[in-house]
Amino acid sequence: MSAVQFVDSQFGVLTPRSTLTLKRMLPGPIDRVWSYITDSELRKQWLAAGHLTPQANASFELVWRNDEISAAASERPAGFPEESRATCRVTEVEVLRKLSFNWPDVGDVTFQLDPVGDNVLLTVTHRGLADRNMILMVGAGWHMHCDILAAKIKGEQPGSFWSGWARLRDEYDRRVAA
Repeated sequence: MSAVQFVDSQFGVLTPRSTLTLKRMLPGPIDRVWSYITDSELRKQWLAAGHLTPQANASFELVWRNDEISAAASERPAGFPEESRATCRVTEVEVLRKLSFNWPDVGDVTFQLDPVGDNVLLTVTHRGLADRNMILMVGAGWHMHCDILAAKIKGEQPGSFWSGWARLRDEYDRRVAA
């Protein structure tokens, strides 16, 4: 699969090794953005709950309850559970800069933070996406979760997760070659 560069910079970039990369410019300071990644109470507002010790080889559980970041549970697409869990393992940490972890059967994820003036560039890289369906689901998921994070950090009301995810999944389906 060749690299897919989407025209809209909010969309992910898919590279040949089944790697999806998304970027978001967020208001700083960097320690606040880091907290939204590492602190369970803040992370559950945009992604998933679960105590995380930012230390290499530490095991942690992610607990997704996307209905809680959606306008209504009735928006959840058929076939998705109310709650999903994954036991992950931290693989690399540079405090306030980088957190990488292995998500079994789904791939490896890295959050990288780079200061840009008063802002922070968040780069989410997800490696090892097994097939096109996983690329579409994960691409739409990371995109929507990052949009919600950006809104939360800016003090704005985020869009509903499930309605946004469904719209984005269709858009990624259109943009990613079969």
